[in-house]
Amino acid sequence: MKISIGNDHAGPDYKKAIVAMLKAKGYEVTNYGTDSEDSVDYPDYGHPVANDVSEGKADFGIVICGSGNGIAMTVNKHPKVRAGLCWTKEIAYLTRLHNDANIVSIPARFTSIPQAVEIVETFLTTAFEGGRHQNRVNKIACQ
Repeated sequence: MKISIGNDHAGPDYKKAIVAMLKAKGYEVTNYGTDSEDSVDYPDYGHPVANDVSEGKADFGIVICGSGNGIAMTVNKHPKVRAGLCWTKEIAYLTRLHNDANIVSIPARFTSIPQAVEIVETFLTTAFEGGRHQNRVNKIACQ
């Protein structure tokens, strides 16, 4: 499975831990994130992840910024992208199960690194339930 990841200055340590876990599980990872805590603009790191997911170059994406909101708003501008802001594993589970999210957005300033790793593990191992949720997901995209 191919995963793209991007982060701003709030997430380098989160990204390192998540990438280590992903590689240990055999995932192929494309890293667009910064490794520095020097201030950067999160859209510069979110757009490449969203492009990969939108174009089918990645199966899923992971984005990280301070609140998780700005980078989620950024990636959700792309066609075929459904990003969910997740600060617990339970929300990650539901955003996959009910919303068929393909990018998880993590708020680095509101989760710990172990929580973030757990969120990603849950997100990647939960399948979309379909059924009554499919019609709702179909209505998300603007025509």
